[in-house]
Amino acid sequence: MRVLVSLSSVVAAAAAVMLAPSAFCQEAATTAAPPPPPTVTVALVTEKDIRPSSSFTGRVVAVDKVDLRARVDGFLEKTLFKEGQDVKPGDLLFSMEKGQFQAAVEQAQGNLEAAEASVSLADIEVKRQSDLVAKNAGTQQALDLANAKKQGSAGTAEQLRAALAQAELNLGYTDISAPIAGRIGRAAYSVGNFIGPSSNVLATIVSQDPIYVNFTVSQREMLGIREKYKGAAADALVNVQLADGTTYPQGGKIDFVDVSVNQGTDTVVVRASFANPDRVLVDGQLVNVTVKGDQAQSALVIPQSAIQIDQAGPYVLVVNKDKKIEVRYLQPGQMEGSDVSITKGLSAGEMVVTEGIQKVRPGQAVEPVVAKSGS
Repeated sequence: MRVLVSLSSVVAAAAAVMLAPSAFCQEAATTAAPPPPPTVTVALVTEKDIRPSSSFTGRVVAVDKVDLRARVDGFLEKTLFKEGQDVKPGDLLFSMEKGQFQAAVEQAQGNLEAAEASVSLADIEVKRQSDLVAKNAGTQQALDLANAKKQGSAGTAEQLRAALAQAELNLGYTDISAPIAGRIGRAAYSVGNFIGPSSNVLATIVSQDPIYVNFTVSQREMLGIREKYKGAAADALVNVQLADGTTYPQGGKIDFVDVSVNQGTDTVVVRASFANPDRVLVDGQLVNVTVKGDQAQSALVIPQSAIQIDQAGPYVLVVNKDKKIEVRYLQPGQMEGSDVSITKGLSAGEMVVTEGIQKVRPGQAVEPVVAKSGS
């Protein structure tokens, strides 16, 4: 029986025989060469001298704050300042109409002059009656009456002298001047308005430089501060962080700790004083306060970017000596710029992962690359 084999079948069979070793080699090569371990960026756990610090929420408070008010009734005649400008003690700010007050002064002066003339006349009468009594030409009764009139005239003159002083004082109250240095706010009344002691505040002057920052500290925190700073809290450096996250360039000093504790919150008010030449800090402003000790202490630090948090707490991924990923739970301390101090869980020289955290898992081999300083 003859078997007919086509030429094309023979060629296909030969090609399959020739290609089979090549495919086998590729499969063997793929099995023998595993992918390289992923690369991760790491940072070394280092020791750094840092000042112990504590953070609080604070409120900016002006050293001096004065509400300007009218002390007499009258019409506002002039406003002599620009809202928001700096003023000095004695600067004239408001002027009221003076006509009625000037008239009152002149009337009081006239009344006093008349009373003083009566006193002079009474003096003359007393002297005359005294001479007559001495010559036995007058009576003691007339002399006594003259002395009584003199005392009455003197009393009236004293009352009118006080009335003149009051009239002059009221005239002076028509000019309202700055009692302190600071920045003046918005004027509450326009020229032509009737103002007086019952009116609202005309304007407010707030001192600018220096300025205070008040913050409350619990008794527990206060004890911790005293222990942390060895009792020298007054020597601690105080910094404030503004709303945009920047740190105010001027450092402050604690200058007052309240003498009593708020029984409702068990907190005490602490005050720090700051220079404020550029008027960056504004009365009433909310800031974050950091209190740092004056003595630096050695601590282990790592970048903040290395720390992760789960239900068990904060942790980092550590590249161990076998270049494998290890989960390490730790106890972070205070912030220091872009770093954070570590009080428990790490040792100096260990490597923590800062970049590539998402692409690795515990126990996985990796290729660590130490981050460049400042990156």
